[in-house]
Amino acid sequence: MGQVILKKGRDEPVRRHHPWVFSGAIDTRRSSIDDVQPGDVIDVRDVGGGFLAQGYYNPHSQIRVRLLTWDQNDPVGPAWWRVRIARSIARRDWLATDPDTTCYRLINAENDELPGLVVDRYGDYLVVQALTLGVDVVKQTVVQALVDLLQPAGIYERSDAGVRELEGLADVSGLLYGKALPDLVECRENGMALLVDPYQGHKTGFYLDQRDSRRWILTHPLVQGKRVLNAFSYSGSFGVAAALNGAESVTNVDSSEAALDLVTALMNANKLHDFPVENVPGDVFEVLRYYREMEQTFDAIILDPPKFAHSRGQIDAATRGYKDINLLALELLEPGGLLLTFSCSSHVDADLFQKVVFGASEDAAVHAQIIGWFAQPADHPVLLTFPEGRYLKGLACLVT
Repeated sequence: MGQVILKKGRDEPVRRHHPWVFSGAIDTRRSSIDDVQPGDVIDVRDVGGGFLAQGYYNPHSQIRVRLLTWDQNDPVGPAWWRVRIARSIARRDWLATDPDTTCYRLINAENDELPGLVVDRYGDYLVVQALTLGVDVVKQTVVQALVDLLQPAGIYERSDAGVRELEGLADVSGLLYGKALPDLVECRENGMALLVDPYQGHKTGFYLDQRDSRRWILTHPLVQGKRVLNAFSYSGSFGVAAALNGAESVTNVDSSEAALDLVTALMNANKLHDFPVENVPGDVFEVLRYYREMEQTFDAIILDPPKFAHSRGQIDAATRGYKDINLLALELLEPGGLLLTFSCSSHVDADLFQKVVFGASEDAAVHAQIIGWFAQPADHPVLLTFPEGRYLKGLACLVT
């Protein structure tokens, strides 16, 4: 087994069980990596040669080693992967027994101590993402463990996230096991019917991380009777939740016409055949500016934009974008209106995001109260040693 030696003073994050070792922390002159193949498991040692951890190595990534175990007597192999996968699945047993929710995350990468591996359940099917080279190498081991533990009808791979390029990997999609998934997989969330596109849909097919936020919309009395604008709507699930909770009408705005095409099917699946819904394709910023010019207003607005900051260097641009879109929303709200606003940019933390929304309220000359906070649901846990795992944050604001 190869090994990397860390530079003096660079071992503290590893000792604290942070799962990443960056290239700049490694003493390449003292490390034994000449015969190490990309994806191989190697030892990580301190400047004195003492064992710290084991992880898989990738010379093509700035994250040279993703750590798997800190126990020298816990060798990484097929049995290790099976045990870790079983533990992660067992932590979701409380969801597996809920007939009203049949789609959720089973493995959340580093946060479940399985770096680079994401597995989502959609009814009888699983969708897998191998985000790193180390997981690519053991993909068949992972699939066999999932089959043995869960007996799914089919397993589909959606390893097409941008992080793979940083790992030196091409995008890969395809059937890994069992029968082909339907074009739209039917499942349920908090009793609401969902239709998931596993082939072309965002992420693994759907935004499972917004389950708690959708439940708030599905159940909160303040949504009832409201004219709702659902911006960055994707396939309209926030709007469906509002409709099921007694909203007066819903307007969905998204840049993807293909996503908006799913709205009618999703409404019908929830027996909302005659509910007044409008689907508007276009750039959300431009559409909201048009509504402002036309003096069109709404009683409730939902903002769930895509990630604005992909790196620390993009934080300033991201905060400008968040402020702009929240300002537009606040200007479109009737007095007493409700704003639900989100950020999925991990580099924009919850405190900064709240300050941005406050700045937007100042510019809009409105007062607002925070009446709810949102974050990732329990099947998207955040490992305490890995704060980077917290990315989703949201606010429910009542304009006074």
